[in-house]
Amino acid sequence: MTYKNALLLLGFVLAAITFAGGDCMAKVLKVGAQAPAFSLKDENGNFQSLEDMLKKSDKVLIYFYPMDGTPGCTKQACNLRDNIADLKKAGIGVWGISYDSVKSHKKFKEKHNLSFSLLSDIDKKVAKKYGAKRGLLPVPKRISYLISKDGIIEAVFKDVDVSQHAQNILDAIK
Repeated sequence: MTYKNALLLLGFVLAAITFAGGDCMAKVLKVGAQAPAFSLKDENGNFQSLEDMLKKSDKVLIYFYPMDGTPGCTKQACNLRDNIADLKKAGIGVWGISYDSVKSHKKFKEKHNLSFSLLSDIDKKVAKKYGAKRGLLPVPKRISYLISKDGIIEAVFKDVDVSQHAQNILDAIK
């Protein structure tokens, strides 16, 4: 591929991403809103639903992240893993969601000894419901929702500090 063709292709891709329509401007859910119901496969291929999650914990943290194995996503997952005892003590169950496959999630979870489930949103429908879909980009936004036992969004974390995410969550519920 020539340099000129590469630039044209890059320009086309950027234009497509910019003008992707409504998905680019997916609305982030607000505090007080009802969390949309969903059911996704976890790293073992078993379906987990928001309803099931809410039966297991007083609160649920659903965190959308771009991709298994990338530096920021690994740091975020490990931060949550390292603070899972404090999160559980606060009654918070944790579930990560990305577009990665069940197989990728299993490998990522095992490699980093994660103690919570990773859910596969391959068709991007859940990310869209939660305002985490980014137009034509192949990865969701990094955003987290803290959901109460009755399915109401209690907190939204849009500017996630991957190395302090667990502490930010715990601070928000104090």
